[in-house]
Formats: sequence, structure tokens, C-alpha cells
Amino acid sequence: MYRQTKQRSMTLTVAAVAALVPLAAACGSEQADDAGSDRVGAGGQRVAGVRWSIDSVTVDGTTHRAPDTAHVRIDDDDGGRAAGSTGCNSFSARADVEDEGDGDGRRVRLSDAMFTEKACAKTPAGFEKSLGRALTAGPLTTKGEGERLTLTTADGDTVRLSRAEDASLHGTRWAVDAPGQKGEKGRAVLTFDRDAETVSGRLPCNRVNAAATVSDGRITLGAPSTTRMMCEGSLMDAEKRLLALFDSKVTYRIDQQTLTLTSEDGVTVRAVAEQ
Repeated sequence: MYRQTKQRSMTLTVAAVAALVPLAAACGSEQADDAGSDRVGAGGQRVAGVRWSIDSVTVDGTTHRAPDTAHVRIDDDDGGRAAGSTGCNSFSARADVEDEGDGDGRRVRLSDAMFTEKACAKTPAGFEKSLGRALTAGPLTTKGEGERLTLTTADGDTVRLSRAEDASLHGTRWAVDAPGQKGEKGRAVLTFDRDAETVSGRLPCNRVNAAATVSDGRITLGAPSTTRMMCEGSLMDAEKRLLALFDSKVTYRIDQQTLTLTSEDGVTVRAVAEQ
């Protein structure tokens, strides 16, 4: 049974983190290009702009394995933010990526955390508490090895991460970033079916389905079949923009959990894989 979700905003210190149980931490197949040195850690591994799966956290010599769905993403846009999940609770925080004093890598500092507090039987409280302590203990030194990244505190505690695989085009529910949507109202979702070679889902107002053949990084979309509902003007305008992608060829690119569709005349639509 879950308790009611709470959300708070505070600056977490090590002492404060230790007192919270359970804690949600502060904190195309083509990949995006490295865009600036502040994204890269020791070993040439990108730090920011990557969805990292959390593999484990080690605090005071004790290692806690992470749930399969635990993850974190650090972005250096909009002042720098980190967001993710412990596998139960979601979290977000301010993120500062700094130079190491000796120039040998990067340091990440998470602060001003906002987190939920839910009791989840499948996510051990010990893992969440240890993760929160490690992530908010101060500057974290980064070390990258291939697709893996280790964050290390000044006391030697570690958070081990691995680069999350790109979402699959087929079978994933893609939530479209469409103008005019207001929460669930106007939310567009598309799903591509490999076997049927179709795409179906919901536009800002109506439901839609069409043929969708994928080849060489391009999707050939057939003429759309939609329901005939009428909605407010902003939603209908957004729907028309999305319908303009159909009955044509679009290029697609997947970068972790983000799908980018680009029409032949340069119109771009982005969608995010639903969790």
C-alpha cells in the first residue's frame, strides 16, 4: 500500500539525508554529439545529456543493488538540472558540473532537491537512503569507462551507473511534445507496430492510425485515418501540424528516450518514451 505522495523542496545536507527514510535522492539509434566540455568526464565519457541506469551504490563499504528501473539524467541546460527515479520515488535537483582542480575530470554537485516519498515494497529503503546520502554528500568525482560512469564522494562512497539503452521505435508509447496541450488534455501518444507496419495512437483531439514502413532511418507514413471529434482551436491547430507528417516520408532519430521525427520540408516533432 502506498502512502500519499508528498513533494518538498529543500537543500539537503548529509545529516538531513541520513534522517529521511525512505528517501528519493537529490540529485535513432544515433547518439547526440558531445556539446561542450562540461558534458565530458574523465576517460572521455559524457556526463550530462545522458540517461544513466543506476546499477549500485556503495556507502560505508556496503553495496546496495539498484532496482532495474532506477535511473538519473543530468542536464546542463536551463541552469543545470538532474532528475530520475530510485525505482520507486522520483527526484530532481539542481546540478552543477565543475572542473576538477587538477584538470583530470569533472565534478558533479547536486543540491536543492525535490523528491517524492512513497513506500514501495520492491525498493529497499536501505538503497534509497544510501543513494541519497551519496548523491548529496558534496562534489562527486566522475570516472568513465566505456558505457559506464562512477561517481565518487570525498569519503570514497560510490554510485555506479551505466548508459541506458536507446528506447525501441517499435512497441514504445511515444508521448509527443505538441503545442497546445494542457496536462493530459491534448496529450498526443503514438505507437509503432513492427509486425503490422502501422502507427496508431491519440492526437491532441482525435485517434489516428496509418501505415508505417521503416527502412534506412526513414519512416514512410501512409494517409491517416482519424476519428471526427472537434476540440478547442489550439488543440485542433496542434493536431493539424502533426497530421502534416502523414502521407509522406520522415526521417527519425532515437537518442535514449527521445524520438525526433523530421519531415521532408524540415518540420521537426519530438516525443519521449513513456515510463
